[in-house]
Amino acid sequence: MKLPPLLQQLLRRRIVLLSAVILLAIVVLAVGAPLFASADPNDTAILDRLKAPSEAHLMGTDELGRDLYARIVHGARYSLAIAALTAAGSVLAGTLLGLVAGFFRRLDAPLMRVVDAMMSFPDILLAIALVAILGPSLGNVVLALVLVYTPRVARVVRASTLVVRELLFVEAARAIGARTPHILWHHVLPNLMSPILVQASFIFAYAILAEAGLSFLGVGMPPEIPTWGTMVAGSQQYAHQAFWVVLFPGLAIILTALSLQLLGDGVRDALDPKLKKAV
Repeated sequence: MKLPPLLQQLLRRRIVLLSAVILLAIVVLAVGAPLFASADPNDTAILDRLKAPSEAHLMGTDELGRDLYARIVHGARYSLAIAALTAAGSVLAGTLLGLVAGFFRRLDAPLMRVVDAMMSFPDILLAIALVAILGPSLGNVVLALVLVYTPRVARVVRASTLVVRELLFVEAARAIGARTPHILWHHVLPNLMSPILVQASFIFAYAILAEAGLSFLGVGMPPEIPTWGTMVAGSQQYAHQAFWVVLFPGLAIILTALSLQLLGDGVRDALDPKLKKAV
């Protein structure tokens, strides 16, 4: 069976292939968490607190005696869900804003001024402010991160739309009387998929890091929800006597974010005609 050209180009790069394998393994662990980690991630055993990695506890235990391996595997569900929802929401909202701003000249200036105003704040500070206002919960963290990353997508989509709308096939569609929604959906949007996919992969990685940062600062997910960020935040004071309580959640965050970034770079290089020869 012949693979699509894009997939063939990606598989030629070993670092991209390795990143894809790591991500696939993390997703499989998250989806099959009850099978790969049967222990309850919230079961406490004070007598077993801060136990080093062993056969009974592959990654040791935390300050409450909870199995760290089970918490990391089950926590992958929450961390990946937050990142996926953030990426999906940001891409949908940003694409809509970018299309409208780039295609309709009268709306370009007012919409972009709002986007510029949002981007003038540092990402983490804006996210902290929004979560502090909305309250710590999964839905509110996702909403805050969507509002933070939507302007990034909007600017990229707008810039690409400004180019595509002047191409001959769009002019031809206008000449034969095609309606604006038809032009946007069938002619403009398909030609924007490359930058949109790349932005989605980057935002996925950014969201994992941002959730960890918010939890570390105490304004992210509630402590009872075992995300990777809450694990690092809750155990940081015990790191000097049990390094594994921050090492393994930290490695999970780093591996996932780095793999996503490398995979996004590979997709960008494969989709960019100027870089295809180098891939």
